[in-house]
Amino acid sequence: MSTLFVGEGNIGSVPEFQEFNTNPEEPRRLLRLNVYFDNPVPRDGNYEDRGGYWAPVELWHRDAEHWSTLFQKGMRILVEGRTVKEEWEDSEDNARVTFKVEARRIGILPHRLASVTMREKHQDGGKGDGTSTSRKPAGKKSPRK
Repeated sequence: MSTLFVGEGNIGSVPEFQEFNTNPEEPRRLLRLNVYFDNPVPRDGNYEDRGGYWAPVELWHRDAEHWSTLFQKGMRILVEGRTVKEEWEDSEDNARVTFKVEARRIGILPHRLASVTMREKHQDGGKGDGTSTSRKPAGKKSPRK
């Protein structure tokens, strides 16, 4: 069972990176985050959390190792993906259920950020990840010949 998920929350622990060498040419890379998805409700001029919950978030991507160094405990993020129900048994053989989020995208939100530093664009023409140097700046047209 899975369903579309979009949620905003805080990373609750140090991000975990794992690499699986099932294919030596291109290993699979996994980023795991533990996220508290809150539900702030206005009350008496402040906000009160009602119905927030913790959920494991997994993102499989070739850049997962690099991203594990960017995400930090306490950082506010926006997660898009799908929820998946996982059934398991604890050490006392009790049936348990966890809903994890298989993320397609994780965006860093600007809350509590002091600054942002961009890295240089790739000079090899890009890899289809938005880093191509062949694109023209937005809003500028090429001169006609």
